[in-house]
Amino acid sequence: MSALNLDDFAHLIERPDGGARRDAEERRARLALPPGALGRLDELGEWLAATQRQVPVRPLERARVLLFAGDHGVARLNVSGRPAGGTKDLVRAALEGSSPAAVLARGAGAGLRVIDMAVDCDAEELPAEVTRHRVRRGSGRIDIEDALSAEEAEAAFRAGMAVADEEADAGTDLVVLGDLSVGGTTAASTLIAALCGTDASVVTGRGGAGIDDLAWMRKCAAIRDALRRARPVLGDQLALLATTGGADLAAITGFLLQSAVRRTPVILDGVVSAACALVAQRVAFRAPDWWLAGQLSGEPAQAKALDRIALNPLLDHGVTAGEGTGALLALPLVRAAADLAAQLPVRD
Repeated sequence: MSALNLDDFAHLIERPDGGARRDAEERRARLALPPGALGRLDELGEWLAATQRQVPVRPLERARVLLFAGDHGVARLNVSGRPAGGTKDLVRAALEGSSPAAVLARGAGAGLRVIDMAVDCDAEELPAEVTRHRVRRGSGRIDIEDALSAEEAEAAFRAGMAVADEEADAGTDLVVLGDLSVGGTTAASTLIAALCGTDASVVTGRGGAGIDDLAWMRKCAAIRDALRRARPVLGDQLALLATTGGADLAAITGFLLQSAVRRTPVILDGVVSAACALVAQRVAFRAPDWWLAGQLSGEPAQAKALDRIALNPLLDHGVTAGEGTGALLALPLVRAAADLAAQLPVRD
């Protein structure tokens, strides 16, 4: 296997087609509707034209929900509203169709795929298709130890790249990206604080399941300790993911970068995908042009990351469920933009 050189992504990733965007703007000017009548839907339609390199755009017919799953050792400090090691229950709910994301995906006609990167259970407890990319059982406790070894971080990153290639080869035209994790917001907030140069208290939120004040203080202390471990490796993004990330976060980062290489647009969900997007932006500055922010989750770290990436969330409904739910809520809006851009007649 050849050595992984993250610098290659900066050369491989191109921006969406500027010529197609200009053609879409020209076509929009010839619609009967006055300028601004469709609000952000116009902007989304032009973005889709640029990602597809065609005008009019194609309707989005093969959207796919991807949920990367993993447990985090830091959850043993009781920093989450869910019990440590509880990700397997989230995975089962998604697979059985009873989670919010599964319900929304079914209603939207979007396929749902779960990728186990580090769920803390025996691999035999989950379907083989879910566990085939697994790197380890749970990630390390980032306040006192590395989340992953260097070899595990690279394996997880490559697994994310492989998933991006699989989806692109299957014809997926839009990815709705989410995560299933316990302790994942703690790791994500650490990455964001490290890359934005802020204190732990600025990025510590209540998580998707909600925590009380004592748990918030424990979470803030864990992030502060992990932050001290993260700062020495800020110049090496793969080492940063190994030190204070986790297998699921490393895989999502690899997925985002390779999806941009393959010209596959992605809707980001909450703080975990925002943290990975921030790491990926450090690797390749053009990569964020291929992403949308689905919704504002209420996590302060997510807002800071999206501001740094310059992504404006499509929705803000106060939904904190995570697990891809916020990104899925934005899917009908993006599909509506595609349909309008594709089907509205132009004037002669």
